[in-house]
Amino acid sequence: MSFSYYRDELANGLRVVTVETPHLHTALLAVYVRTGSRHETAANNGVSHFLEHLFFRGTEGWPDTVKMNTAVEEVGGNLNGVTTRDHGYYYTPLHPAHLDVGLAILGDMLTRPRLTDMEVERRIILEEMLDEVDEKGRDIDIDNLSKRVLFPQHPLSFKIAGTRESVSELTHQQVVEHFARHYVTGNMVVTAAGRVKRDEVLTLVERYFSRLPRGPASLDTPPPLTPPGPSFHVITHDEAQTEFRISFRTVPEHHDDWPALQLLRRFLDDGLSSRLPFEIVEKRGLAYSVHASLEAFHDAGIFEIEAASAPDRASQVVAETFRVLGELCDTEVSEEELARAKRRHRMLLEFSQDSPGELAGWFGGTELFRQPESFGRRADLVDAASAAHVREIARRYLTRENLTVVAVGQRKGIKALEKVVAAAEGLPSAKNRR
Repeated sequence: MSFSYYRDELANGLRVVTVETPHLHTALLAVYVRTGSRHETAANNGVSHFLEHLFFRGTEGWPDTVKMNTAVEEVGGNLNGVTTRDHGYYYTPLHPAHLDVGLAILGDMLTRPRLTDMEVERRIILEEMLDEVDEKGRDIDIDNLSKRVLFPQHPLSFKIAGTRESVSELTHQQVVEHFARHYVTGNMVVTAAGRVKRDEVLTLVERYFSRLPRGPASLDTPPPLTPPGPSFHVITHDEAQTEFRISFRTVPEHHDDWPALQLLRRFLDDGLSSRLPFEIVEKRGLAYSVHASLEAFHDAGIFEIEAASAPDRASQVVAETFRVLGELCDTEVSEEELARAKRRHRMLLEFSQDSPGELAGWFGGTELFRQPESFGRRADLVDAASAAHVREIARRYLTRENLTVVAVGQRKGIKALEKVVAAAEGLPSAKNRR
């Protein structure tokens, strides 16, 4: 193995993950926190993302943000933060000889933020949110729309940045309360990956995160079942292309069915030779690109296919997608195609071992929710899946009843698209599953 993985827990309950890769010439620090839009309410939706912005407004030890960023950049770093639906993370690459600088600043950001200039950040966030709406203020972001349909009346349907109304009304007190509840020892994981040493990392984390208060992990309300389909939802919007997403609810990463789902995804979209790009783009020229992906939360998963096309071709793209999915449900893939997907999967996992960012996410990000398995274990699980088992999993999840389609585009072609979704020709029915 080209790296060594260590998982430690400090006396105050803070978890520290170290991934030593001595052959690399870089390092990456990342702090993961289990808070995102699913840990919010309608009244404070967007507060996790708002906090992320405010952390970069300076700390007690670094009130001058120019000096704070300069200190990190001088050692090869670049401070960044990301908020998702179920967690957030703060990270910087940097030279391995200067871990102390990165951890000192990340530690101060996340334990002693000034939380000032809230009105300036509010204006910035409201400006940022314009990317997701049309001129009438309607949400046209395909991911937001899809989550709203898949997780009705559940916090996973909340927008990550919040709504214009919720962000406009967020108070300083709400921000402080959210910070106090979620930025605690049991809800965070500090990670160092690259040319780092475990003992040094532990010493520095103990020093720079000593002010972090004790506290438990965030609680998540399990999402309800998605209403049975086929389900079609459309937002009319005058754009040159119709954008659409096809979704099927599945399972989280640690479920026994996940390895077969990974193979299905590779059969569909893993280079121009895979099924969807070949059939839709290369062979028929119906769209410029088409993508299949898996998204996982710790208690739910989604199999997604996304594309954009001329409005009058959208129904053809979706119909062809259903035909390709139906083939995977009806017929076992060849041993050659199965072996190729497994080889690709194992190779790309090996490539990840040369990326401190990939290593930090795999071991540190996963640690927020469960103890991660090794790369080898994940590859072995995928290798163990047979063609018959993959077909069985396809028939279990890629069904008419489990189908949700969301589209954003012109009225032209919508009626035809609606008919294609309602028929869902080619997809099996869960009622008749063999």
